[in-house]
Amino acid sequence: MYAVIETGGKQYKVANGDTIYVEKLDAEDESTVDFKVVAVSTDDGFKVGAPYVDGAKVTGKVIKTAKGKKITVFTYKPKKSEKRKMGHRQYYTKVQIDSIEC
Repeated sequence: MYAVIETGGKQYKVANGDTIYVEKLDAEDESTVDFKVVAVSTDDGFKVGAPYVDGAKVTGKVIKTAKGKKITVFTYKPKKSEKRKMGHRQYYTKVQIDSIEC
């Protein structure tokens, strides 16, 4: 059994016990979060929602919220002696999927 959930403007395919990294959620560590279910696959078949599946529920446990690795952003304009170097670290939330209910 697996489900397709939506969070942070992105969609993720998850199964029971999976650990995923999503955009930062407003949730404390060790708390439980629910996700919007776009599609779910069971032994009975495949259900797709419009836009979300009615009665389907995916819950996960927040493990931690942290910053990702630093990426370097370098911009320049040729022949103008204009350049700028910046770094960026994006926040993420690590979530473990506990249950998928249909």
